[in-house]
Amino acid sequence: MEHPENDGKYKSLKVNKGVMDVPSVSPYLSKLSREKNHTTSEFLEGILRGDIAILSKAVTLIESSKEDHQQQAHEIIEKCLPHAGKSVRIGITGMPGAGKSTSIDVFGLHIVNKGHKLAVMAIDPSSERTKGSILGDKTRMEALAREKNAFIRPSPSAGSLGGVARKTRETIVLCEAAGFDRVFVETVGVGQSETAVHSMVDFFLLIQLAGAGDELQGIKRGIMEMADGIVINKADGDNIERANVAAGYYRNALHLFPPLDSDWIPEVLTYSAKNRTGIHEIWTMIDQYIAFTKANGYFEQNRKKQFEKYMNY
Repeated sequence: MEHPENDGKYKSLKVNKGVMDVPSVSPYLSKLSREKNHTTSEFLEGILRGDIAILSKAVTLIESSKEDHQQQAHEIIEKCLPHAGKSVRIGITGMPGAGKSTSIDVFGLHIVNKGHKLAVMAIDPSSERTKGSILGDKTRMEALAREKNAFIRPSPSAGSLGGVARKTRETIVLCEAAGFDRVFVETVGVGQSETAVHSMVDFFLLIQLAGAGDELQGIKRGIMEMADGIVINKADGDNIERANVAAGYYRNALHLFPPLDSDWIPEVLTYSAKNRTGIHEIWTMIDQYIAFTKANGYFEQNRKKQFEKYMNY
């Protein structure tokens, strides 16, 4: 409709026609392709060929609480089980601030550079009030996150005790089926009660700090007597001497514990994740442990016990 103000007698006024009201919903919405819901067979095929996008969606599916998602997740896990079990699983724990995420970044690069494929399960504590999690551990693994042969999956603990998430075991199965031959399980770092991860890994690594407590900390039961190896982080600069002293305390404390079922004698090493020193010695220790336990039959025996516990879970 023409505005009367545009009449010629109003020479100083001019009103534009304007535009039509735009719809509140985009007219192109119906043309946008929605995310595809994969079938169980498509999930399996994608996982077996190492498709990271499909693997991530499958992990999200098994972490979902929806009933239909749980049913499909169960089918995927069941089909992946025959292709799993071929990795070396390493649990990494320690007090908050011990440098677990930074250490995994350095450890992971060492593993990937040796030609392995690495999957990292980073467990983040969930808030008791909001039930949410930051899921930000990946940001502290910047170098590893850029590696094509590394897969980092942060997951919320969602109230699960023992330092792991509710579906950590299932996630490990999917990652192994996807071809990852090394798996790290980084726990939330809750302290002495963080022992559930021990029942799902082959090697249990405890990261400690020098000067974080008195000598009594070194003889506390629980997580200490489960460790297959103890490493003292931040052994750099003026802290080297303190780290060596702390390592001595822990070595003495380990003599007070009963022998491990594997007959392995745990070692105590020092290293610096910041300066990347002592990393080779840590992985030499882990390789020696794996060779030792495979030779005496404990490796397979432990896996069978873990599987039985998982089936009864």
